Amino acid sequence: MMFLEHFRLFIQEQGLFNSSDQVLLAVSGGRDSVLLAHLFQQAGFNFGIAHCNFMLRGAESDADERFVAELAGKIGVPFFSTKLDTQEEAKNQHISIQMAARELRYRWLEQIRKDFDFQYIALAHHQNDTIETMLLNLVRGTGIAGLHGILPKRNVFIRPMLCFSRIEIDQIIASMDIQYRDDSSNLSTKYARNKLRLQVIPLLKELNPSLEETFEANRKRFIELEVILNERISELHHTLFEEMSKDEFRISLLSLKGLKPLHTLLFGLFHPFGFTEAVLTDLSRSWDKEPGKKFESLTHVLFLDRHYVFLSKKGVVSPLDVMIHIDDEKIYWENEEWNMRWVSMEAFKLIKDSTIAQFNGDILQFPLKIRTWQEGDFFYPLGMNGKKKKLSDFFIGQKIPLIYKRSIPIVINGNGDIIYVMGYRIDDRYKVLPQTQKVFIFSKKLYTYGE
Repeated sequence: MMFLEHFRLFIQEQGLFNSSDQVLLAVSGGRDSVLLAHLFQQAGFNFGIAHCNFMLRGAESDADERFVAELAGKIGVPFFSTKLDTQEEAKNQHISIQMAARELRYRWLEQIRKDFDFQYIALAHHQNDTIETMLLNLVRGTGIAGLHGILPKRNVFIRPMLCFSRIEIDQIIASMDIQYRDDSSNLSTKYARNKLRLQVIPLLKELNPSLEETFEANRKRFIELEVILNERISELHHTLFEEMSKDEFRISLLSLKGLKPLHTLLFGLFHPFGFTEAVLTDLSRSWDKEPGKKFESLTHVLFLDRHYVFLSKKGVVSPLDVMIHIDDEKIYWENEEWNMRWVSMEAFKLIKDSTIAQFNGDILQFPLKIRTWQEGDFFYPLGMNGKKKKLSDFFIGQKIPLIYKRSIPIVINGNGDIIYVMGYRIDDRYKVLPQTQKVFIFSKKLYTYGE
């Protein structure tokens, strides 16, 4: 039985598991997963069988479950099953039926693995499944990781059947006279993967009868390319990411701009933190003209400064400062745009609006800095006859809940004075005086004098 030796050798070469490990097999009742169970039995491995009833095909789904239960009983291994309301999950999560089934299945399998001390979960994907995945990824758009298709091992999930093509599986099943269940949904071309399998791949095999071997060779090359790329990204992470504190890094903007190929390496550096290609493209378009802009993933925040990009985990109170230079025309704070302009005293007119700050530009020292509240901060609020006031007391007077005080931006002069609590009040010492020559306007709104 050469195929059994081939199966054992593949498991050994790929380091999928040790002979002493307990492996949980996901068995649907179809030919691939049923063959997987028989091969595990003949190889003498320790395993159990798990089956998910997705409740999508009525009596047919229930018959699949009974078939797999009987198979486990004949082989003499532990059996686990569950019924999953796939349609309800898809509706609640606003995802496709296929995606809902996949997420429910993986979640349940992992729970069984943990509860019953299995080391790995074996899935029955084979070489043709990899071809389908590679083609789907190419059609939808992918990076280098998507080009190698399905990996034999990823965390606790292993795929020992990747050593076989669909034709080889058919031959093995015929030689062993193995009984299995047919899933009628596999014949429906409304699913993209089925359409590839039933319509596209047969055409490709006409062009290349050795399609499986060709794709397998390509897959191995792409894996090697990914290793090279990941090594380069790891080196860049080590040299570019300057750790400022736990879960917070500073990266030189000049160094990022010099990366080649730019978008591939940017994606490799920041995709692990949840940033999409679209967000990173926006970042690269913004770094010369929009300092202060913020980009978010589900877990992290990227903050763009003039000379650095700051990366921090969400929930981390970050000391990231935005610098305002004398020639800046706009900056971003928390993705809100603020505009700057200079006007002469002749063109100046007083605007009573807390979101438009007008300063005596003669005494400003650049660069100014925007940061959030710190313990002990004080200023001299306009309209209080030059009286000094702690910011914490000012917040109370403005009926601002103290829970929000750390998120309120504050503009700092180059000498360290607080000159503006953004959106609330400027400092009395920096108001425009009759002898002022130049007025600096800092506003949330773009306001043009004379309009």
